[in-house]
Amino acid sequence: MKILVIDVGGTHVKALASGHKRPIEIPSGPDMTAKKMVAAVREATAGWKYDAVSIGYPGPVLHGRPLSEPHNLGRGWVGFDFRKAFDRPVKIINDAAMQALGSYHGGRMLFLGLGTGLGSALIVDGVLEPMELAHLPYKKGRTYEDYAGLAGLKRLGKRKWRQHVADVVEQLKTALQAEYVVLGGGNAKLLKKLPPGARLGDNANAFRGGYRLWQEPAGTRGRAFDR
Repeated sequence: MKILVIDVGGTHVKALASGHKRPIEIPSGPDMTAKKMVAAVREATAGWKYDAVSIGYPGPVLHGRPLSEPHNLGRGWVGFDFRKAFDRPVKIINDAAMQALGSYHGGRMLFLGLGTGLGSALIVDGVLEPMELAHLPYKKGRTYEDYAGLAGLKRLGKRKWRQHVADVVEQLKTALQAEYVVLGGGNAKLLKKLPPGARLGDNANAFRGGYRLWQEPAGTRGRAFDR
């Protein structure tokens, strides 16, 4: 089976299909609706052959459907018929969970995505659980995302931001009893030193996770895969 994987972000939409080596990038932003995204991806991938589609969505997903509109994109994502639009079977999963799937190497893993926000997912012995840790209270009336996300980076500067990221990683790793933490997202590369028990992820793992959605019996609250 050939899969088209789409990673939807606040600044770019990236797409890659089985048999292709380089993803295509499409600028996104506050005007990017679901309908515009599908049209742009179909145009950019014209000629590509694929049997099914995986979409990493920047927001909570339940039973394969977005629960709310994304913060940094246009409207019209909730209730949109992606299967009809692509004329293919479609699986939708939270974007952090999709990258977590592609980053997993067994055991109890916490994934944190350091991007515009703070994505999170936990995998325990092959069972995937997307999480919403970003908006939990952290310090001074602010959330984890307010410190570890892009807003925190801009407000605090790189040095203090790195210190808070290390503290956030330690707190969440301890609270969730994770054996290791994978740090993904575009801002992870700004870390000079990784916190103890953490390893650097790769944004390319999002595509690997999208393939795994179809190649493995993956699913939230169910066994994703063994290794």
